[in-house]
Amino acid sequence: MPAPRVSLIIPTQRRLDGLATAARSTFAQAGVDPAVLELVVVDNDQVPSAQALIQTLAAEAPFPVVYVHEPEPGVANARNAAMEKAQGAFIAFLDDDEEAPAGWLAALLAAQAKYDADVVFGPVRGRAPAGVGKHRAYLEWFFSRVGDGPREGVIDHYYGCGDSLIRRASLPDPKAPFSAIRNHIGGEDDLLFGGMQAKGARFAWAPDAWVWEDPVPSRLTLDYTIARAFAYGQGPSAHCAISSPPDRLGVARWMAIGVAQAGVYGLMAGLQWLVRSPRFAFTLDRAARGLGKTLWWGPFKIHFYGLRAPT
Repeated sequence: MPAPRVSLIIPTQRRLDGLATAARSTFAQAGVDPAVLELVVVDNDQVPSAQALIQTLAAEAPFPVVYVHEPEPGVANARNAAMEKAQGAFIAFLDDDEEAPAGWLAALLAAQAKYDADVVFGPVRGRAPAGVGKHRAYLEWFFSRVGDGPREGVIDHYYGCGDSLIRRASLPDPKAPFSAIRNHIGGEDDLLFGGMQAKGARFAWAPDAWVWEDPVPSRLTLDYTIARAFAYGQGPSAHCAISSPPDRLGVARWMAIGVAQAGVYGLMAGLQWLVRSPRFAFTLDRAARGLGKTLWWGPFKIHFYGLRAPT
């Protein structure tokens, strides 16, 4: 049997309902021959908690399903473990809280071929359940990726790994491209794509390659999203700091921008909270991102990934 042309990868950790939805959405892809596909699911739990589900799902699948157990916690560890087993010349990433419409993969592949892209990104549409009322508009926006909107084509920037198609030959390491230094804080995809961009990689945007994102209920709170916004804000400063050689001027510039953003948007958020403005959460988010640009080093790092299950 020839190697698959596209490996679909879903990293997961103790999220079986979302995983089942994401996996089944890959089975229903239209406009792509199933004979060129495989699905690789990497289980980043200490115990192989997703194995039984994947065995069940494999019986439904129109193409091979590969289960990988990576017990060492960390988002980069999980992605690299899947990459090691994946055989495709192209890698399509879907998160375990996402659901892909039937035309998703075909749209990614069409954009890749049209623009000869090394990486193609698509939009993400956040979807909160009916019971979420407070801050609903903000929460759905937070978990969305509007990106470049309806304009298809080559772009000079990059987005996250979820809902992306990567040409394997363009990766700096085709088997383990994600850096372990981002295992616990995330941003391993930003680090990879930033390095690829510096070496001339071509990125494209495919507006028709959109997916739903259904965050777990525990993430649909301001406590989670504002902490995550703070961590996102740390990205530009941290990236400059770990460059080789370190970009100290870049760090200083981002920190100065962060101080201004935190001050201005923090004051605005306080005023909006007093008058119960519906824009309060959006403005607080911007203040948190500014503060993250300023407080980006060691003791202020927040770990979102790679946590072991409680014992």
